[in-house]
Parts: sequence; structure tokens; C-alpha cells
Amino acid sequence: MATSATSDQLLVIIDPAARQADGESVRIAKDVLSAGAPAKLCLPDGPEEFARALDRRGARRPVVVGDGRALTRAVTLLHRRGELAGCALSVVPVGDTSLAESLGVPGGAVAAARAVLDGVERRLDLLVDDGDGVVLGALRIPPVPARAGAASPVPVSTGRPWYRSLVRTLAARPARLSAVPAPSAARLRVEVDGRPVVDTDQPVEAVSVTPGAAGVASVEVRPLSVGAEATPLLASGHTVTVTGAEFRYRADAAVSGPVRRRTWRVVEGAWGLVLPAGR
Repeated sequence: MATSATSDQLLVIIDPAARQADGESVRIAKDVLSAGAPAKLCLPDGPEEFARALDRRGARRPVVVGDGRALTRAVTLLHRRGELAGCALSVVPVGDTSLAESLGVPGGAVAAARAVLDGVERRLDLLVDDGDGVVLGALRIPPVPARAGAASPVPVSTGRPWYRSLVRTLAARPARLSAVPAPSAARLRVEVDGRPVVDTDQPVEAVSVTPGAAGVASVEVRPLSVGAEATPLLASGHTVTVTGAEFRYRADAAVSGPVRRRTWRVVEGAWGLVLPAGR
């Protein structure tokens, strides 16, 4: 379901990691947003100030300028305060744009900022776990490495221009990537709506869960294969429970765990994201 954005006043929260990762894209986003709507800019120094800015938004529509971690942080804060249903979020992805793009947000700063101004709110499903964590896009067990090419913020000294230039030069050089070891087999019990998909007697290579549509999650279990690739086991339902030996999982941009048991449930239309009108 799509609805027009409810407020033309914006609270633009610029995540500190975005300012370090790509200052030019941040500047472009600020210029486009400020030219198109009354906008209050907020430059928090860390998560606490980020949370305070979001809490004091008033009638302004929050716009997160940052990567997937920043967007997830905003959704998590609003969810835990019980304010997610009544707040339409916007995002201009800067840094690692993979999560935002998977949700339908344009990758470029100009296109994303224009979508904030001209787009419509779309209600999206959300995975919520029994520890009150949220998943916007997808989760995987075991966690996969972060997307290649996603830059990490580089601490920069503000007092020595020659040092700042050297750090940026070194950071721009392609890093040598060591070989990523193949994940070991996991022995997990995966249940969807209380029905087992796989049990601990069958080792698996990977489990992935994504919120689909109409309050249903899509689950894929890849059994460990020797020789020919095994056919993945597919299921869908409203709740997914994973139990077994301690395991870690990647939810959107963050790795969590280890845990021995975790249940995720799908909340249909739990949050609103402003997307281009045609999507």
C-alpha cells in the first residue's frame, strides 16, 4: 500500500559514518533536500545523539542520511518506542547502499533525495525477534562477509592536513582480500510455524530468511552437500524458530549472537519507507 508523505517538513539526520565515508554525497543530499522542502539538519556525533534527534523530531518527517546500519538503528529505535506505525521514514543511502537498494531506494544521492521529496510511503513487513531486534531485509545463518567494496569509516586527524591526506590516500588503495574460509556445517533445527523444515541430524550449509509479502517470511535451507549440489529446502510462514548449537547470524548489516535459540515473527506492514512513486 502506498500513501503520500504526510509532512513536508524534514528532519535530516546525517549519520557520522556517512560524513566520513562520502562527504560529497552528503553535501549533495543536503543541497537537494534543503532546496525542495523546509529541512532541519542534525549532525549527531554518535548513537545517543542520533536517538535524541529522532525522539525530538516533532511533526518533522525523519530522513536518515547513512548506510544500512543507520537505517536499521532508526527503525529499531522507533519500534522499541512503539512509534514505528505512525512514522514514515526516508533514507538517502551513503556508504554501503546494499540494504536500502534492496528495499527499493535509488542508490545515487540525487535520485534518493528526490525520492524523499516526491516519493510515496509504502508499508513494508518487518521481522522481529524474541530479543526485540528487527530485520528489514534478510538474515542468514551462518553470517556471510560484508559486501565487497563497502568502505569502513577511516578515523582522520583534524589537526594535521598532511596526515589526513596520507590516510585518505592509503584508504583509497584496494586492499588485498584474504581467502574467506568455507563455513563449516551447522546442525540446526529450523521450524516454520511450528513445523520442522530440517532437524539437527541433517547438517546444513546455510539458512536464509527474508520478509516476503502479506506477513509471510520466505525460508531457504541449504543442506550440506557432498559432490552434487543439494536441492534447497523451501518454506514460508509467519514465525521461524532456529535452535541448536551456538550460532551467529547476519541480520541486514550487523552480525548477532552467539545464541542457541532465536525466533523471528513477521509483522505485516509494520513500518513505512518513502520510495519512488513508480515502485
